[in-house]
Amino acid sequence: MIVDTHVHVWEIDPPRYPVGPTAPTWTAEPDEPGTADELIEDMDANGVDVSVLVQTSWSTWDNGYMSDSVGRFPDRFVGHGLIDPQDTGGNAEQVRYWMEDRGLVGFRFHPFYYPDEQILVAEGNRPMWEELAARDAVVQFHMKPWDAPQVDEIARRHPDMTLIIDHMGYPVPETGMEVFQPILDLARHERMFVKISDVKGRSREPFPFRDMHPFVRALLDAFGVERAMWGTGYPGHHRVKHNWLSLADELRLVREGYDFLTGDQKDRLLGGTAAEVWGLG
Repeated sequence: MIVDTHVHVWEIDPPRYPVGPTAPTWTAEPDEPGTADELIEDMDANGVDVSVLVQTSWSTWDNGYMSDSVGRFPDRFVGHGLIDPQDTGGNAEQVRYWMEDRGLVGFRFHPFYYPDEQILVAEGNRPMWEELAARDAVVQFHMKPWDAPQVDEIARRHPDMTLIIDHMGYPVPETGMEVFQPILDLARHERMFVKISDVKGRSREPFPFRDMHPFVRALLDAFGVERAMWGTGYPGHHRVKHNWLSLADELRLVREGYDFLTGDQKDRLLGGTAAEVWGLG
């Protein structure tokens, strides 16, 4: 089984599917839709069985398109929405609504969008985390190394919750492994996983982006391939438009570019871990 654990899809159809910011500093908006149907076509052309849909930062806090897309293609999609960490009076109820009533299985948080706040561990968010834990939500963090203390605290509070570091925690070749160490240290939590994704975006070299391989290997050494998973970014032509690899080349990067992995390790990265995390197969 091949599972892409990170794809953004969106529609521009307000008020049914509104477009707008989800963080105080967010200003970007899309100029065209990137639909679930485009993604299904892309998946079918490249042999991807399941994709984990992740709400975009430009689609507001309304996760309706994620939910409706999962409802249309329940065997092909898993849905992760966004929850507003500043809505401390209502976000626990939003967790309940999107999971119980609308079929989502988890959420994504962006701690580095809030540089002046320890937003994840704010006291007012404790009810939200309790609700997430009680519902066995899968939670992913769009984070950088300096956000690791917050994620570490969440992992200590809720040791049985499945937590995922998005995009490898954004390693930077120029700053080296020492700055990146807080991400590696999170591997001490047994239910912490990591996405090996957005490799091209961090690299200063052409395919297969060998300046990033030390970080990939360090993550696999720390977490083991048993807690690592593959992910990409966008559907169809939106990949190259946003300076990502095509889906075919994302797969080729794992299969041919990571020559330090065995065949079994590549299979695990491309789907085995994700199948266990989301109960697929």
